[in-house]
Amino acid sequence: MEEEKKSKSLIGFKDKLGYAFGDMGLQFTFVLLGPYLTMFFTDVLGLPLASITTMMLVTRLFSAFSDPIGASLMDRVKPGKTGRFRRWLVIFCVPAAAAVVMMFTNPGLGAKGNLVWVYAASIVYAVFFTGVNIPFGSLASVITPLENERSSLSVFRSLGSSVGSMPGLMLLPLFIFTENAAGVKFLDERKLLTAVAIFALCSVGALSASFAMTKERVTPPAGSKPNVGKTLLALLKNRPFLVLCLASVMHMSVVNYTQTMTGYVFKDYFQEPGMFTFYSIFNYAPMAILMLFIGKLVNRFGKKEVCSAALVLSVLSYAALFLLKTANPWLYLALVFLNGLGLSCFTLQLWAIVTDVIDYQGLLSGQSDEGTTFGFFFFARKLGFMAADAGAPQALKVIGYREAMDGVAFVQTREVAKKMYNATTGLPAAALLAMFLLMAFAYPLGRKQLKEMHGRMEERKVEEAGA
Repeated sequence: MEEEKKSKSLIGFKDKLGYAFGDMGLQFTFVLLGPYLTMFFTDVLGLPLASITTMMLVTRLFSAFSDPIGASLMDRVKPGKTGRFRRWLVIFCVPAAAAVVMMFTNPGLGAKGNLVWVYAASIVYAVFFTGVNIPFGSLASVITPLENERSSLSVFRSLGSSVGSMPGLMLLPLFIFTENAAGVKFLDERKLLTAVAIFALCSVGALSASFAMTKERVTPPAGSKPNVGKTLLALLKNRPFLVLCLASVMHMSVVNYTQTMTGYVFKDYFQEPGMFTFYSIFNYAPMAILMLFIGKLVNRFGKKEVCSAALVLSVLSYAALFLLKTANPWLYLALVFLNGLGLSCFTLQLWAIVTDVIDYQGLLSGQSDEGTTFGFFFFARKLGFMAADAGAPQALKVIGYREAMDGVAFVQTREVAKKMYNATTGLPAAALLAMFLLMAFAYPLGRKQLKEMHGRMEERKVEEAGA
């Protein structure tokens, strides 16, 4: 009985807080790429939207492939004194932070030179971000093997993500816009670069704290090295993995596309760029509320069941935004809040669901390939990033958005602003509907199936111990 009690609590608050610091460190800088990077390209560098779309596709595709390649290499490197994954956080956090600053620097090289700079900076960032993101994402599966503790880690990761995102999404809009003599607010590149440098330093500090406060407890069998070919074959048969990847593509597309486009909506449609701060608050406040009781909901109904039901609210919220075409920013924000309630359930439990999928993968492949599996999962998420990062500037081009010329931003016409509103609300409504259908009807690991899976895992451990 005493041994059973101990098995129910392998980690303490220090591990949970350390895990939260990890995603906080990632989000301090990563969140800047959504609402501000495209605007920096159009309104400061004056890059053509067609060039931005192509650049986003090329560099995000490179970034997507760098994840499984980097993950496979990390899985095959012999574990060090600090474990398999933690050490990479301190090795790559400084180069990754420096690369973010590079992306938001105006080199003043002219149109062609600036575009080359942007390509180079984006590729450098992709390599170093893989170096911190993949090992951090794999950590949960080796910090503890217990489902309830992994679920708790997922909640703390989401907490860290929210705290890391808040400064960039809520505070930056209040400081980085300057009003010119005509009373028009424009993006101030010096203020933006200063803020990015500060957030980069915060990222290094938070990732270092994550390294210091977490501990890897699950170790692979001595001398085991995963076979990548065997892993790939198992992944192709792993229905939970494939469905979750598709749902995650939808998730990332919605989150990043709406962050980028909503910045333009408040700037050009509502003509209140500072109100983007409230958008961020209304988007993230539901997560803070749900953190108080999401664990009880999941324990009672199951992860898949809670997430699927909540996504219905998100679908209805964005459908209402598209149909209402409101000119009232506060009504817009109220519906954003309802979407946040629905989407936050999925966000809070995503990383616990990922560890379930990784466990299922272990049963299929019969080897310890957590890092590689997570790398391919993040490859799918990067496709969502790519769709959003390329889709947003392409949408702006289609609706007739005019880029800055010689450092001077244009005032967009009312017709363009209305089309911008429709593009910002209609496409997310469709993507959220697809996401709901995938999680509700295609994802197979419900509460009952997870219980059966964990029973099979215990049987395999007994067999391996007796071998």
